[in-house]
Amino acid sequence: MSETKTIQRSKIVLVDDHVLVRKALAAMLNNYPDCQVVHEAASGRELLDFLSAGSRPDVIILDINMPEMDGFETAGRLYRKLPDVPVLVLTMFDSELSLIRLLQNGVRGFLKKDVQPDELRTAIHTVQKQGYYYSHHVSGKLANMFRPGDNKQFTLDNTMFSQQELDFLELACTDLTYKEIALQMGMNPRTIDNMRDQLFTKLDVRSRVGLAILTMRNGLVRL
Repeated sequence: MSETKTIQRSKIVLVDDHVLVRKALAAMLNNYPDCQVVHEAASGRELLDFLSAGSRPDVIILDINMPEMDGFETAGRLYRKLPDVPVLVLTMFDSELSLIRLLQNGVRGFLKKDVQPDELRTAIHTVQKQGYYYSHHVSGKLANMFRPGDNKQFTLDNTMFSQQELDFLELACTDLTYKEIALQMGMNPRTIDNMRDQLFTKLDVRSRVGLAILTMRNGLVRL
């Protein structure tokens, strides 16, 4: 008699603050014979607490817009602590700004939340075996940033942010005055004004409102 071959199941951790979305996704993945959701977390903080106990999943599927610790910060911490565990982002934010920031934080793959289930399954196994997965849609966006031309809004140069710039962008989306932002960041008000003007030029906006709208639309800050 021939022995039944045991299928190796990919151990997956899901991180999403929307319970219904997370539960539905876990149920779908667990129906595949080669996938197993071993843990669910509602935030990056919960994920890091789980991993601190020594657990090592094969793939982490991560949302961006979460409370307490968003996907950007979570991905960066994961990359520093566990660079060998691939992170696959499942999100509605697929702009050049958010994609480049995720790349800076070590994310290995990107998918939009409207992806077909079979592609998600393929992405899980591809990122586990090959180390990365980019859909055709995302690959096209990233490749376009390296092409010369004046007809595109963002290039590689204006999608790279320092942590100081990201801190400013988050505070600029609040009702704090620029002087209050300077105080909170421990910087001179003139330096804050210069940073603001540089970001206006970098992101091609003319006002704080425009800066806030672009920042939130691209998921660059935690709301």
